[in-house]
Amino acid sequence: MEPYIFSVRKNIHIIDLEQTEELLKNAGNFLYGKAANGEQIIFVGTKKQAREVVENEAKRCGALYVTERWIGGTLTNFRVIKKNIDKLISLMKRRGEGELDKYTKKERLMIDREIEKLQRNIGGIIALRGTPGAVFVVDARRERTAIREAKRAGVPVVALVDTNSDPAGIDLVIPGNDDAIKSIAIILKAISSSVEEGYKEYAKKNKAEKKAADEIKAEEVKASGEKAAVQISVNEAPHVSDDPTLDETLTETVEDLENISKEE
Repeated sequence: MEPYIFSVRKNIHIIDLEQTEELLKNAGNFLYGKAANGEQIIFVGTKKQAREVVENEAKRCGALYVTERWIGGTLTNFRVIKKNIDKLISLMKRRGEGELDKYTKKERLMIDREIEKLQRNIGGIIALRGTPGAVFVVDARRERTAIREAKRAGVPVVALVDTNSDPAGIDLVIPGNDDAIKSIAIILKAISSSVEEGYKEYAKKNKAEKKAADEIKAEEVKASGEKAAVQISVNEAPHVSDDPTLDETLTETVEDLENISKEE
């Protein structure tokens, strides 16, 4: 972290805040782009002072989050995680519909404990569809397991990195204090605001595309309706008989008109 340190005073490393500001903007723009493309983003912060802030900011901006512990295989073995997610959703649905009322009190208590455990471990990533677009980490040293797994899965990592951590393997470093609640809150607020704006842009773009698609569909329906109407009118047009008598009558009528014209 030496390139990001401004000075050292009484064995305390002071971070260059000008670099922090610039790199925070870069990280925000990067995550904005990911969100604007509809990609999922996971916030990871399992240390005590970061859990509440990480969860609240993730919920505010629409990101996923991990605040208890990073479960190995979340990115590299998603099939196993998906089974637990499906199990949690099924149990919550059954409890909500009253299907668990038929069990004994002890059995319901055990099921409730299992739901609580699953919610604690994977509740923040219950909407995960597969490989996310990016992972944002608070404290690179503590969350090194998540960082290593993200790198193996090819997922970009953005991290708040303190002077006692190694920035190697992190795609976008945000140098800063990852122990103080205020520092974590300031960085997370800026990051979540960028992600929120990105998801708003994605929703706006989707709405515009849906409107355009609906208009095209309406035009196609209208055109097909007009074509069908023309076809019906053609099919319903009176059929000219092949009767020779009718042809003779028409010929006589034309001749009479010509004679009248000559007399006049």
